[in-house]
Amino acid sequence: MPDTVTLPLWLAALLVVLAAWAAVDRLLLPSARFVVRRRVNRVIDELNTRLAIRIQPFKLTARRVLIDRLTYDPAVLAAVEDTAGELRLPREVVVGRVRRYAKEIVPSFNAYLYFRVVYRVARAVARLLYRVRLGRSEEAAQLPVPPDATVVFVMNHRSNMDYVLVAYLAATATALSYAVGEWARVWPLQALIRALGAYFVRRRSGNPLYRKVLERYVHMATVEGVTQAVYLEGGLSRDGSLGTPKLGLLDYMLRGFDPKAHRDVVFVPVGLNYDRVLEDRTLLRELDPAAPRRGTGGAAATTLGFLGKSLWLALRNRWHRFGYACVSFGAPVSARDFVARCGVDLPALPCEERFAVTAALAEELMAAVGRVVPVVPVPLVATVLLDRLDRGAPPADRLELKVAVQRLAERLEAAGALVYVPRRDRDYAVEVGLRMLVLRRIVEEREGLLAPRAEERALLAYYARSIEHLPAAEPAAAEGPSAVHRPPSPALARRSGPAET
Repeated sequence: MPDTVTLPLWLAALLVVLAAWAAVDRLLLPSARFVVRRRVNRVIDELNTRLAIRIQPFKLTARRVLIDRLTYDPAVLAAVEDTAGELRLPREVVVGRVRRYAKEIVPSFNAYLYFRVVYRVARAVARLLYRVRLGRSEEAAQLPVPPDATVVFVMNHRSNMDYVLVAYLAATATALSYAVGEWARVWPLQALIRALGAYFVRRRSGNPLYRKVLERYVHMATVEGVTQAVYLEGGLSRDGSLGTPKLGLLDYMLRGFDPKAHRDVVFVPVGLNYDRVLEDRTLLRELDPAAPRRGTGGAAATTLGFLGKSLWLALRNRWHRFGYACVSFGAPVSARDFVARCGVDLPALPCEERFAVTAALAEELMAAVGRVVPVVPVPLVATVLLDRLDRGAPPADRLELKVAVQRLAERLEAAGALVYVPRRDRDYAVEVGLRMLVLRRIVEEREGLLAPRAEERALLAYYARSIEHLPAAEPAAAEGPSAVHRPPSPALARRSGPAET
């Protein structure tokens, strides 16, 4: 007779769990992976038949393969040798650091999540908060982009909503790859952003080894044709104006650019503007050295308070969307044509000369972005009201303000700026702008007369600066000889050349 083996209850439970895990790992997970991969491949095949810019194979390569490729890139290995010799560390230790950097940078794009989930969420959020409009895009259509070119969308950075807005509007044409800062490296946001094809950047890192790994990844993605989106200003505009272009990512894209050996890099200027930037007061606070600094808890409390107030207004049927959000596309700029115009060989240039060429291209791109920044109602009205406030003008009725705003709009249109007029009704456009400013208590209305509040001057200036770089944006000519010239913001004053023509 066989003996009976008695096991403790905890050991029997452990064996059952291990057996179940083995069954899941060996039977269920492979089947689930097969089903998911088949569905993802179907989505990719379908998308590539209708997307204007196909999803490149590099973007679909397994993440571990890209990490290995980046870790053992010849330029990275040369940097490893230099770092190991300089710091007197074993080569394997430095290679381990490189691998950690590569794991941090390299994304894991998921086409199904991007186009089937995130696109719908982005569309719902954008339409919930704003009346989203597409401005000028005919210039881009007149200059078709070569099918084998790497497309890079270069844009101004007004709000964190830019990511949502551009992803929503561009999803019918392509999948974008963003450079995302350290703020997003928190669980579970980090995994989601990687799945969307974005890569993380330590913006203030001075580590030469890390910068080399980042440079090589950007170069690899550019050479392989990955469609990217770059904020030339490097970060959010704090004062509302266009900032000075940063050269880092642009230089990485073009450092080894050979027009004869590599595919062309085509930059598409994108201009964004809003009737309300959700972070406007927070951004202005950062410019005020006397303002108290808020920690993570304070920022979270402010956000929750804003959401609670909006929900309360919605329950009382008094909530309004935040006006218009408009995106405009300009004429593409070819890196191959630009290099030919300059008559230079970028890879052969010394560092300083290469930076000078890159800076010239950055200024040209920033000027192109500035030209297609759309004029929406609130910045238009804010420009006129700010001028009246600076001149000490008395409160005005709606008719007087409408006349001044419409004169400004006419001059902007005559100078080639894109003035978005909702419903093609300029009276309605002025009403939209005034309503938003009155609801936010930036403008007071008493007995039919409207006047901006002096304590809200900084906020008025923030919105006026979004269009001050455009020709004829100064309302002084329409307001008579008593108008006072307003100096541009410090960020705009640093810019020169074609950006201000």
